[in-house]
Amino acid sequence: MNASSGKSVVILGATSGVARSVARRFGALGYTVGLAGRDREELEILAADVRARCAVACAILPFDATAFETHADFLDQCAQVLGELPGGVVLCFGYMADQALAQKDFEVARRTIDTNLTGAISILERFAAAYEARGNGFIAALTSVAGDRGRKMNYIYGAAKAGLTAYLQGLRNRLHASGVRVTTIKPGFMDTPMTYGMSLPGPLVASPEAAAKAMVDKITRGKDSVYVPFFWRYIMWIIKSIPERQFKKMSV
Repeated sequence: MNASSGKSVVILGATSGVARSVARRFGALGYTVGLAGRDREELEILAADVRARCAVACAILPFDATAFETHADFLDQCAQVLGELPGGVVLCFGYMADQALAQKDFEVARRTIDTNLTGAISILERFAAAYEARGNGFIAALTSVAGDRGRKMNYIYGAAKAGLTAYLQGLRNRLHASGVRVTTIKPGFMDTPMTYGMSLPGPLVASPEAAAKAMVDKITRGKDSVYVPFFWRYIMWIIKSIPERQFKKMSV
């Protein structure tokens, strides 16, 4: 693999609602962008959009978070398609199943865990090893405010995101000495296909564009852990401070 110029990034799960805006934000900053995902047709459309808007190189890469056996070769594919090992990676994929269905069907619960946690660890360990050996790079991943405290409304999804948050914290600790930055992004409610049809409080819902702007700013500044939008830090501080004896009686 070639050394990276630092101005290239791979977006994992690039066709998700917020990932599209993240790709455009990086493109606007002059980054070469690699779009990774399962839907080649959608990736091609997005790549053409990024090229037209930002006048940067943009390539597509096949990627499936739960096809773990393909992850070992993914970095080589990145280097071949982009011409170098990318300067950074942003993990945007995720899966949120209906909680009631996940409680009844373990296959649904397992898909939730495998997509949000197992798949993330599998692919990010590859990038971590390469960046640690190189001595630079950045890793960022979307977890969720749902991982800050288990709630009956989404505790299986929340458990997976809590695991990812803890994983990123440990990865940041491991990679700090080698100069590799690791950023944890904790989004609150966003207006994306994942939340379509849900009854959400309007003032707390961020647009993908606004969320992406904040995310890319924090990633490029090397922040450790951030909430998007910022006010979720205070909302979750309140929720986490509620005593368990009281919290277990609540529906939040």
